[in-house]
Amino acid sequence: MSRRAITATAVISVIILTIGASTPAASAGVLDRISQEKTIRIAYRTDAPPFSYKDKLGEPDGFMVDLCREVVKKLAGQLNVSPLNVTYVPVTAADRFEAIQQQKADLLCEPTSATLSRRELVDFSISTFVDGAGLMIRADGPRDLKALAGQKIGVLAGTTTEEALHNSLKSAGITADVIPAKTHAEGLAMLEGGKVSAYFGDRSILVSLIKDSKAPEKLMLAENYLEPYALALPHGDDAFRLAVDRALSHIYRSGEIAAIFKRTFGDQTKPGEVLQTLYLIAGLPD
Repeated sequence: MSRRAITATAVISVIILTIGASTPAASAGVLDRISQEKTIRIAYRTDAPPFSYKDKLGEPDGFMVDLCREVVKKLAGQLNVSPLNVTYVPVTAADRFEAIQQQKADLLCEPTSATLSRRELVDFSISTFVDGAGLMIRADGPRDLKALAGQKIGVLAGTTTEEALHNSLKSAGITADVIPAKTHAEGLAMLEGGKVSAYFGDRSILVSLIKDSKAPEKLMLAENYLEPYALALPHGDDAFRLAVDRALSHIYRSGEIAAIFKRTFGDQTKPGEVLQTLYLIAGLPD
């Protein structure tokens, strides 16, 4: 195994061990409710392409939404419930965890960064994706954080990406104005309109924003910070979390994840080495 592969394996192993810590015994029974009602409620973001968004017909779409649809199929088999209906619950970056906490949804299917502080609010599945936050800039703009000293940087409000930006600026001793955006579309508009010098966000989302922008040739990406994603679900429901982890593991180990990836990112795009290692290690045996 190459040194690079060993490093990738070590990184993913730490991510999986961190996220996969045990939680208290369940006091609620999501699986019982799903079995009785034959319905599962999936929370999704309408504004976070390519992971979670509304398509041109107004239907939920994206990598995480597709992945959760496959999870639902596995859950239907585990519970012997056919058909298992899906109710989609639109959420925002600000209220997504409340939807799980207040039992408005059973599973959060969007680009959710799994953190220890968030595990005080919700539980997480095994990892579903590894992405990196980065800077979206105009082609003639500053290429890194140091060059952004004294300037304005946009970021989606209420996210770990916003925290990462503040922490990165602080650790680098850089003073800059952080301008919160309510949506990624608003952040893109601020950058295109010159209201900010850069927009900080998850790289996969930024790539999608550039592709759909008015003048993609005038925008580019810079810098990168690694973050693991996972599906959020109710705190303390071990049985439900186990069922979701089993479903994800079967999707990873069977190779079905490759087809889901292609549907979102296209035939010409392949998962990077770190992401391939994630699916290799995260898929647990029965």
